Amino acid sequence: MAQITEIAPDIYRISTFVPEVNLQFNQFLVRDEQPLLFHTGMKGLFPAVTDAVSTLLDPETIRWIGFSHFEADECGSLTEWQTLAPEATAVCSLVAKLVSVDDAVAIRPAQALADGEILCTGKYRFRMIQTPHVPHCWEASLLFEETQGTLFCSDLFHQNGDVEPSTTTDVVGRFQGFQNGLSVIPPGNSLAKRAGPGSARRLYRGRVHGEHASFRSRSPSARPSRIRGGLLGGAGHPGPHHR
Repeated sequence: MAQITEIAPDIYRISTFVPEVNLQFNQFLVRDEQPLLFHTGMKGLFPAVTDAVSTLLDPETIRWIGFSHFEADECGSLTEWQTLAPEATAVCSLVAKLVSVDDAVAIRPAQALADGEILCTGKYRFRMIQTPHVPHCWEASLLFEETQGTLFCSDLFHQNGDVEPSTTTDVVGRFQGFQNGLSVIPPGNSLAKRAGPGSARRLYRGRVHGEHASFRSRSPSARPSRIRGGLLGGAGHPGPHHR
């Protein structure tokens, strides 16, 4: 059964722990005039995720489905979601749309956003940040909700285990521990370069929502400088998709 936590106004973390792989799989539902779901989860999680969403709103009203890159836990049940929700449209990078999404999983053509383009869902504004190979895959991108200062960061700050829904403690240390054991997320400053210096500072002063991680809220103990340095200054080693 999925665990539901409201981690910010109108933003809900839907988390399923899979003990066989010692990992949480998180989806994020944004309740707005045009509801947005970030991450679909794998096909096998579709019943649990839809049951969780149905406690918050009618799943058939989902309008946007976002994700970082083409991977089963990111968009594996997109077909099922678009079958259930007749107006649901995938939102992703142009590379994701052209190379994989429209051909493999989408019932309707995906909405490709350019780097820096804004998607408005009503009260909230989501800015596309194209981040090739960050966390991995050349089509990768992230969404930054500008109204509340919320970064939907996909596999960044990955944490193993059945971790707490939210924390004000050090998420970079947990992420570095994972990187030291299995280097699949590259270091470097791709995100900072694409967001711009001022925008990069805004990203890490806000909330961070990870697909396999605790939600990090604003807190003096979660120092923005440490987050920026840990991620953008070389938290790990180049992975197999980063040359």
